[in-house]
Amino acid sequence: MKTTPDNSGDVRLSGISKTYGSFTAVHPLDLTVPEGSFFALLGASGCGKTTTLRMIAGLEEPSSGTVRLGDQDVTHLPPYKRPVNTVFQSYALFPHLDIFENVAFGLRRRGIKSVKKQVEEMLELVQLGEQARKKPHQLSGGQQQRVAVARALINHPKVLLLDEPLGALDLKLRRQMQLELKRIQTEVGITFVHVTHDQEEAMTMADTVAVMNGGRVEQLGAPTDLYENPQTTFVANFLGTSNLIEAEVDTENGDDIVLKAGGGKLVLPEARCSAPTTAGGKVLVGIRPEKIALTHADEAGSIPEGRNRVTGKIADASFIGVSTQYVIDTPVCDEFAVYVQNVERDGRLVPGADVVLHWSPAHTFGLDAAQDIDAGTEEEAAA
Repeated sequence: MKTTPDNSGDVRLSGISKTYGSFTAVHPLDLTVPEGSFFALLGASGCGKTTTLRMIAGLEEPSSGTVRLGDQDVTHLPPYKRPVNTVFQSYALFPHLDIFENVAFGLRRRGIKSVKKQVEEMLELVQLGEQARKKPHQLSGGQQQRVAVARALINHPKVLLLDEPLGALDLKLRRQMQLELKRIQTEVGITFVHVTHDQEEAMTMADTVAVMNGGRVEQLGAPTDLYENPQTTFVANFLGTSNLIEAEVDTENGDDIVLKAGGGKLVLPEARCSAPTTAGGKVLVGIRPEKIALTHADEAGSIPEGRNRVTGKIADASFIGVSTQYVIDTPVCDEFAVYVQNVERDGRLVPGADVVLHWSPAHTFGLDAAQDIDAGTEEEAAA
């Protein structure tokens, strides 16, 4: 049931902003959501992502800038005149109507008489064909969410806006629905713009993610690129976990930068550093916990040459099934996080053990040390 692209589904925001009195919810931003893509606006509450979505929907008037859908300037059009539909966290289904009539509602309101075929096709798309005559309260949360999506899609919008659509579901159901929404989007081929505070949800579903912070887009890109190559401490900490080490530039060695940290040396590929690299300058060196191998100090001689190494002592170990999460006390960082898959567990790796942490320099990234090292962490959010 693929709709035919007519090259008019791009969402283009130009210099769009929103202020409430002296408070700026969204600073002027430019953003293009390509037609047919699954695009996520990701950030903590209060970052401006929902306000941005509401400006696309026409539910908020921008303080400046324009909203275009393809070639059409819709900045001052009311919501019902825009080729968009919005699905909210609350679903907003009509409790007195059955599922068939909930989905048919938009068609009937437009005076379309023969709705049966379209509604049946849409219910098949969301895999609810057998539930057509049930009332919303007889369905699970995930099924109700699919009804809300079907009701929005039957109007053939150019863009479907999803505002925290899975927030009310439990974890297992949320994961199922992530895959379900991605399947539906791929099948219908229209533009989805999805607002979420859940990093895993954005990375599972979206082709492109815009990480928002304080009313600005911190970084925009494919999920893998944002995770592997964060450009700011906020993105490094907000998307998963990062170990950030304060280091000083020592020398350059070909395409690599040699850094001093905690009395030792670390190697960082210059291409993976977004900070200035003058000798004596400060850099934050980043490494993800799952990229690190852990070797007991007695076996340190077996570690291959050319790897970055840090010595330490295990402070804590948590077995979580698929991996064991270690906290290591090291000279470069008090609480160094290391995630080791539970394949061949070394019984000596327990709290109090002396260890060597080592990883490939290719997995290291470098950030500007002028930034807040804790930006984007849960500790900072709680402060």
